[in-house]
Amino acid sequence: MLAQLKDDFKAVFERDPAVRSVAEIIFCYPGFHAILFYRLGHALWTRKLYFLGRLVSHLGRFFTGIEIHPGARIGRGFFIDHGMGVVIGETAEIGDNCTLYHGVTLGGTSWAKEKRHPTLKDNVVVGAGAKILGPFSVGEDCRIGANSVVVKEVPPHSTVVGVPGRVVMTAGVKQEAERADLEHGRLPDPQAKAISCLFEQVVSLEKKVKELTQEIETLRRPTPKKRGRTRE
Repeated sequence: MLAQLKDDFKAVFERDPAVRSVAEIIFCYPGFHAILFYRLGHALWTRKLYFLGRLVSHLGRFFTGIEIHPGARIGRGFFIDHGMGVVIGETAEIGDNCTLYHGVTLGGTSWAKEKRHPTLKDNVVVGAGAKILGPFSVGEDCRIGANSVVVKEVPPHSTVVGVPGRVVMTAGVKQEAERADLEHGRLPDPQAKAISCLFEQVVSLEKKVKELTQEIETLRRPTPKKRGRTRE
């Protein structure tokens, strides 16, 4: 557990340019505090001390505004930025070096006592307010855009945006990155692209209608009669 906490601590320095000191992380980072509560609660949960695990989890939620079920499985280098409103369900699984922003939900879609929450593979970044709902996997190195609602499997190295979430970018090979990031200004906008295509079609149809209207008007014009020459 201590080795995992060391990696979690290191992740704050790597992924938050606002941090300036160790003391700042220890006293002023609710995301890191929530992970501390989770690591302790999970240790109790795996020893079948379920009530104590839930109690520690509840205290973590009270102090940080972040709810992580002690039954969830979370890898090394986990980072929650800002954090308020994050919810991680009991059967959720998170790989190494993942990043979640505030308002993220890893939720279930079933009341059955089975796997009902998502699995995030390594190096996944989930933007603010995104919801990932259901027992499916989000592949390695994926980026989930802010406020997206993801309800089905996501292939590795993909970018997902929208409601419901749509894959708008997939790399054929793994792209090496120095650090996890999610630059929303560079994310493709499938809705804007669709509207642009519709606008182009409307312009094209208007042009064709105008041409047809001109042809009809030409056909409706009376043909001038040819006057024959009269002999004197």
